[in-house]
Amino acid sequence: MNKSRCAVPALLITTALALSACGAQNPNQVTMAASSKSDISPLGETNSAMKTSRPNKPAQLLVTNVRLGVHDRFERVVFDLEGNGDPGWFVDYTDKPMQQGSGALIQYNGRVALNVNIDGTVYPHELNMDDPEIKTVPGQGGFVTEVLSAGTYEGRSQFFIGLDETRPYSVQVLENPKRVVIDIVR
Repeated sequence: MNKSRCAVPALLITTALALSACGAQNPNQVTMAASSKSDISPLGETNSAMKTSRPNKPAQLLVTNVRLGVHDRFERVVFDLEGNGDPGWFVDYTDKPMQQGSGALIQYNGRVALNVNIDGTVYPHELNMDDPEIKTVPGQGGFVTEVLSAGTYEGRSQFFIGLDETRPYSVQVLENPKRVVIDIVR
């Protein structure tokens, strides 16, 4: 077989692989693949108590995406951040979620909600970025029913994680890329 006949199939395969890697994804609902590895553990110490952390300096961060992952022993909710500084947070359970600022009741799927407040956040235009337009992210078949965005108000972005029941959880900040990670155990 001459070299040009071999080059055409190779070019077609390379092009097909490159195009499949460019497939369209909804940037508002990127989900982590479920893991069947039992050696993956939740980050940090888990319990059902309120958790809070305040940064030492003001931050200018934007929540750009929310991702969910289902693992053998826990489910993970990841809030991707862009900008400068370190986030603070206030996370606690509620059975009557209310939007900050307005006090409006938030409708959600589940028996209880984890109220997630990420501090040090700004509006997209303050970072010269487009609005990420984070929508409701549906659960992935586990005990997390959905994650709802309640918006940003006075430096705080608010989300509600709908759950089937109160469960132990942990909150951690990870770097490169910066993100707030909440692990909720079974």
